[in-house]
Amino acid sequence: MSPLPFDQRDGLIWVDGTFVPWAEAKLHVLSHGLHYGSSVFEGERAYGGLIFKSTEHSERLRRSAEVLDFEIPYTVAEIDAAKALVLSKAGLSDAYIRPVAWRGSEMMGVSAQSNTIHLAIAAWDWPSYFKPEERMKGIRLDMAQYRRPDPATAPCHSKAAGLYMICTISKHAAERKGYADALMLDWQGRVAECTGANVFFTRDGAIHTPIADCFLDGITRRTVIDLAKRRGFEVVERRIMPDELSTFDECFITGTAAEVTPVSEIAAHRYTPATITATLMDDYMSEVRPKAQAA
Repeated sequence: MSPLPFDQRDGLIWVDGTFVPWAEAKLHVLSHGLHYGSSVFEGERAYGGLIFKSTEHSERLRRSAEVLDFEIPYTVAEIDAAKALVLSKAGLSDAYIRPVAWRGSEMMGVSAQSNTIHLAIAAWDWPSYFKPEERMKGIRLDMAQYRRPDPATAPCHSKAAGLYMICTISKHAAERKGYADALMLDWQGRVAECTGANVFFTRDGAIHTPIADCFLDGITRRTVIDLAKRRGFEVVERRIMPDELSTFDECFITGTAAEVTPVSEIAAHRYTPATITATLMDDYMSEVRPKAQAA
């Protein structure tokens, strides 16, 4: 049996400062955000009743909107408070939180400077992005057809909904071939990221990861880099070419949904999840859990 569709679930969703029944949280089909991609969002996780790095996510949400030339009518503190309230109302301790902001329906056309800016926040129970049995042995990645765009052609530092169109296409294509996800190259043919997660490699005890200048510098990515440095691992942010993929020992991906997930295969290249990956998986889970709970 398929999971219950997201528009038919029980509960409440925070919309423009008011809680509405889950199934009634709707927008008009002529909303600008639907037609022209003028929408930004965040993906966040709560552990033990606390949203991990909530303020960093709220700050990025507002910055993403500014890049798309609109202003969310709530401060970072107000967004933080609303997310906490949503989590509490849902009665969830470990959960996924999705804030989303978009231009409304007052004007329909490329220009929509007078449209109302809406904000909604929902929370639900969402385990690891990948199946547990896949995650422990390492997931398999295909190579994506589409590339991350040139920063001169797209607002790549915004978590803008429209930028995920090619991610959906790429992930669907990978899943049809039996892979869990796809690795995307950047506009110049260098290794970039997966469809919804950043990627890391290890070689000779050092960690290598692409420079995040044409894709989102993930909050989880930065967290894992900090954790690796605390452990004394050398972290090298640099250009990585596809012909290097066969030279690495371990590979893992990071993201709010994926957390830290080992990779066993990228197309014809094989990796064995080992000490560095396992250490950072454990360190990340210790980091995100409230300290009193972890103790």
